[in-house]
Amino acid sequence: MQWIDVLDYIKAFVVGGGICVIGQILLDRTKLTNGRIMVVFLVSGAILAAFGLYEPIVEFAGAGATVPICGFGYALVKGVIDEVSTEGLFGIMSGGLKATSSGIAAAIVFGYIAALLSNPKSKSK
Repeated sequence: MQWIDVLDYIKAFVVGGGICVIGQILLDRTKLTNGRIMVVFLVSGAILAAFGLYEPIVEFAGAGATVPICGFGYALVKGVIDEVSTEGLFGIMSGGLKATSSGIAAAIVFGYIAALLSNPKSKSK
């Protein structure tokens, strides 16, 4: 393993961890639910991508910026922008889906497998 590889891991850990810290602060200090915080992250990633502000973060941190849910918003917008530049207005509908289809498919498949392997129980009050 080279020194540069270690620096890439550290950068990804710091940025991804920073995003998680922001989420934890929002959970602890606000009355926002988990779902609303996820929506805030997704929309903020999309807005930052639309203004070209998320791309430098992705170039710096790699997976530390693309794996969290805000990276999904970034991928949606980047896919739309790329597809609109090649296909025109039809790219608005297909660009986001093409860019994120593998992640969506993986979430469905692994969610299904987890549902088959788990033994759900109702919460006792």
